[in-house]
Amino acid sequence: MKNKPDILEVLHRATTGEYCTQKEWDTKKIPLTISRILKEHGLAKTCDMENPVNMDMELADKFYAAGYQAALELGYLCTDTDRIIAVSQEELDDALKHAPSELTVGEGKDATVLKARTPSDPYPLKAATSLGITLSEDIYADMAYLIANEREVDILEAGSLTTIHGYEVLSGTPTETRMGYEHGVMHREARRKAGRPGMGGMGSISAITEYGQFGAYGTPGGFRNTDLALILFPSEMKVDYRTLHKVVHTLNMGGIMKCDSPGMIGGMPGPAEGAVISSIACALLSYAILHTHVGGGEIYDVRYLATVNREGLWALSMTNQALSRNTHTLVHNISNQVSGPGTENLLREIAAGVSIIAASGASLTTGPRSAGGKLNDFVTPLECRFLAEVAHAASPMELSKVNEVVKALLPKYEDSIKEPDLGVPFQKAYNMETLEPTPEWEAAYRKVKAECIELGIPLDA
Repeated sequence: MKNKPDILEVLHRATTGEYCTQKEWDTKKIPLTISRILKEHGLAKTCDMENPVNMDMELADKFYAAGYQAALELGYLCTDTDRIIAVSQEELDDALKHAPSELTVGEGKDATVLKARTPSDPYPLKAATSLGITLSEDIYADMAYLIANEREVDILEAGSLTTIHGYEVLSGTPTETRMGYEHGVMHREARRKAGRPGMGGMGSISAITEYGQFGAYGTPGGFRNTDLALILFPSEMKVDYRTLHKVVHTLNMGGIMKCDSPGMIGGMPGPAEGAVISSIACALLSYAILHTHVGGGEIYDVRYLATVNREGLWALSMTNQALSRNTHTLVHNISNQVSGPGTENLLREIAAGVSIIAASGASLTTGPRSAGGKLNDFVTPLECRFLAEVAHAASPMELSKVNEVVKALLPKYEDSIKEPDLGVPFQKAYNMETLEPTPEWEAAYRKVKAECIELGIPLDA
């Protein structure tokens, strides 16, 4: 059997593969291929709007087979060269065979061990928080420390910076390289201050281009090679030289990486079923082409900028079940919320999405995406704590029970998804002198947590 392609072979294929323009890829190659595969496997219109959690494991396996076929037929498009990076079946199978089923992120007693899971697996889903919502420079250090200090949180990602020492960070310029370094140092210091110096980190989230990662990952005092390098790439199933620079840099550093890109409901692959196929294919290819350690499988509904709607939740369950049942890979996924800090609905949205990801067999989740991730400073450590609590508590739950929980939560928030309450920024949700949640925000947390316990999520265990 052939080995997966060496990274130099991948780079070679990025310049010699089949020619395809980005326009042709987006308007013909992706939609037509996904549509055809949906029909061939009899998967069109299988999304169950009444049951946000899939409970048909045979259907999940059919989606895996369809995603596997799409991976082999499509590959990734390198947008810098308009060439398709394709892999053979032997190469893909070998990459999946040798993908890690267990990975230690961080060092010593503070480290987190990710393990391949299956649906309702008692080994808990691990939580990395928060997503890279932009933060004002003057609160970044406090925010990163407070999140790291939440003991339920397993891995620290924290927010992203747009200025450093008051200077605007310009993408692709030396300021980004410098920002990456200082971000990495601040990130390490937050973990040390929280008494968790060996805690695993993920970054550099502030890096738009490769320069930020060059400055942050593996530099003295910055992210260690036991932290996860964060490598995001464009939808749908496209990579660029920025992506490949980050991959090569991580490999050079002897590091570990999480590479992912979401399948877009309402985008190029079409409906929820098409996005699931695209997401599975993208996740599988990341092992063969990008040499990732933790793979994607993410979903995003471009119509709502979320995945806490019915189709988004169903797609989350299906994607995670398909990957976790048919591979031993470390599956990563994100639940994208729309409500903001200080609101009860943000917590209900977290509970719905994260409980599905946990019970469907993922290994790692990152979040929350408070207020849709659109507003500066709109995230707090309290919802980070809640997300991690749900991730751990919901992991062993039966899918049918999670389905009932989510069906009870949805009517409380789904009518407001299009026009959500964006809440308040960190500076208003927390007392800035004591760095504790306001009584109102604490009360909302306790109320929704009690709701979830009553519904059946064992948050009191």
